[in-house]
Amino acid sequence: MRRSQRTAVPSRSPSFPARLGISWLTNALVLAIVAGVLGGVRVVDAGDLLEAAAVFGVLNTMLKPALRLVTVPLAIVSFGVAWFFVSLLMLVLTKAIVSGFSIHGFWTLVEATLIVWLVNVVLDLAPGPWQLTGKRRRRWRREGE
Repeated sequence: MRRSQRTAVPSRSPSFPARLGISWLTNALVLAIVAGVLGGVRVVDAGDLLEAAAVFGVLNTMLKPALRLVTVPLAIVSFGVAWFFVSLLMLVLTKAIVSGFSIHGFWTLVEATLIVWLVNVVLDLAPGPWQLTGKRRRRWRREGE
């Protein structure tokens, strides 16, 4: 692709607080979609949704990479299925920490994990402010070079 055909890349990326806010709101959107689609997922109010989004984001940022590293051998043997259960565990921990966020039943938890994955795939492909955080930000910056 010629340089003239590329999309313009802003010279400065948003500040860390702005990226953190975008990530938090994106997690809130994902969890709101899960709660809206699945009857077995309940969020008491908007405050609990925002709290769950914050907890879910912290768990995905801090704990999930460590668990994925530890489970690499199991993931290889299971063709990646083990990492699905690592993602499922992030929702289990979120519901255990946030009292106003609940998921009833194992299969609802499996469906919720699949919806979180699907929404994240869509967000990876769709342009928007969520592209400015984490893995999506790195991809966005590479494409703009």
